[in-house]
Amino acid sequence: MPDTTKRSTSLHLRGAAEAGTPRLAGLPGVHREEPSPVEVLEVERYDTDDLRLAAAGITLALHRGGGPAHWRLDLPDGDDDEHLRVPVGADVAEPAPVPAEIDELTRGAARGRAVRPVGRVRTTRTVTRLLAADGTAVAEVTHDHVSVATLGRSTDVVTWTEATLDGAPGAPEELTARLLEAGLTPAPPGAAAALDRLLRPARPRRVRGGKKGSAGAALMAYVAAQADRIAAEDLRVRRDEPDAVHQLRVAARRMRSALQAFRPLLDVRRTEPVVDALRVFGQALAPARDAEVLRERVLTGLADLPPELRLGHAEAFTTRHFARVEAEARAAVLTELDGDRYAALRAALDALLDEPPVTKRARGASGMRKGVARAEKRLAKAVDAAVRPGPEQTEAVHAARKAGKRLRYATEVAGTKDKQLKRLQKALGEHQDAVVARGALRELGAAAHASGENGFSFGVLLGRDVERAARIERDLPRLWAAARRRT
Repeated sequence: MPDTTKRSTSLHLRGAAEAGTPRLAGLPGVHREEPSPVEVLEVERYDTDDLRLAAAGITLALHRGGGPAHWRLDLPDGDDDEHLRVPVGADVAEPAPVPAEIDELTRGAARGRAVRPVGRVRTTRTVTRLLAADGTAVAEVTHDHVSVATLGRSTDVVTWTEATLDGAPGAPEELTARLLEAGLTPAPPGAAAALDRLLRPARPRRVRGGKKGSAGAALMAYVAAQADRIAAEDLRVRRDEPDAVHQLRVAARRMRSALQAFRPLLDVRRTEPVVDALRVFGQALAPARDAEVLRERVLTGLADLPPELRLGHAEAFTTRHFARVEAEARAAVLTELDGDRYAALRAALDALLDEPPVTKRARGASGMRKGVARAEKRLAKAVDAAVRPGPEQTEAVHAARKAGKRLRYATEVAGTKDKQLKRLQKALGEHQDAVVARGALRELGAAAHASGENGFSFGVLLGRDVERAARIERDLPRLWAAARRRT
């Protein structure tokens, strides 16, 4: 069947600041006009002097007029329907202080710089309803005078006129003609885009590691990607999103491994302090990540036990135990993210990307192959030590795991993948998880006993992890032989 539904029409127009108000009197079918009081709408954009929030894809604005005043924070991974709104009190100072809940989220991007007003959109609006003789609305015309300005040491101002026509079915065509006659032409709303252009960071990042296809270009592209990942995960950690601490730590570890694996291609006087800072940063994040992994591992292990081996209130005891541990670890992570050490690390990463520390050796592609080959030799030496039984085997397996990760990340930089290496790395990771879990399970069992709970189930899981680690140690020669056959 044909669609006979009558639809309203909407048209947005734009013109010069001096464009006049369209004539609305004498329109056919319009009995009277009903203008609303003039309203002033204001959107004040906040950022640092050097626009660090804009560079990070963050938009922070204070909205006044058109309803209750409020802050709006848009993050780079959100959509139009996902943003943080915080109401503004009646007695707000000028300039308005950024609310604590927003400051916490933007602190990582601002990195110690004050956040203040940097731009403003001011709209003076008049809305006129056009009514038929029976009182029904024929159309509504919104007429805006828009002014966009930057604030601070320098000021740029752009002004224009906008109009929006929302017409009911049967709205007179002459109304559109009169809007065009006033000097307006069809165009989308432009205030937000105009302010974005005025506040665009003056010097966008250009990572220049060398010509396309060179080792330096590939390496610096990888480092830049991990720096962006650190910035993104910083926000997710502050929002307390699942797995965010882990992903932040992985990004830092990937960058550190890349800088280490391709050390001969780099000016180590600049990169070694960054490598050290990334290592310290990863260590600061470790307790929070370990607590998250251990909680999930223990609860999953308890759930998999048959009922006759799951005694007492082990699940509830585990949940209570890790709630305290994770709360303390999260507080430590936020303290680290808000500290001078992390701010210095982010500044050092910016400096590396602004002026890549590559040497002449990075000009060709051979440096990439040599870096991967060195990481392979490092892993071979570490695994040869790890497959030898003895009292030092656990530590040797841990060293092999770290060497495997360095090789894995080196192959990522080079753009290659290896399934056999992935299987070996997975086994080494499972071994490390089992070793770390053994200490936590002993602690849980002792704490449960001390509080009058039954710690038997924790002992069962401990025994299983001891056996799991021993099995992986026995399987290492086979896994390593399979991984070596890849070449």
